[in-house]
Amino acid sequence: MLEPSNNDELPPIPPKRYFTIGEVGELCAVKPHVLRYWEQEFPQLKPVKRRGNRRYYQRQDVILIRQIKSLLYDQGFTIGGARQRMSGAEEPAKMGVDDKIFKDLIKELEEVIAQL
Repeated sequence: MLEPSNNDELPPIPPKRYFTIGEVGELCAVKPHVLRYWEQEFPQLKPVKRRGNRRYYQRQDVILIRQIKSLLYDQGFTIGGARQRMSGAEEPAKMGVDDKIFKDLIKELEEVIAQL
């Protein structure tokens, strides 16, 4: 995973295996309660939980959080839109409309060709 280029103002991620929620908050400029909320909203974000339910994030989690932050704060996505972008899924209703428009256009073009 590559780090988004618009996070240049954030500090570099140190070469550690695990990060606490406080460290991740500082690395990503996001408060811990926001990180806990994002865990509920983004299924990809699953920090390791150990003794006393303490969260430990790995490097790929920090990169993922920076991507989520970029989508929400810099690119203006909603939580749902960012979730769809992160999962790579398109909106099913939108795809259906596009397909219908595309099929109607083909039908009209075929009618024009038939008249020629």
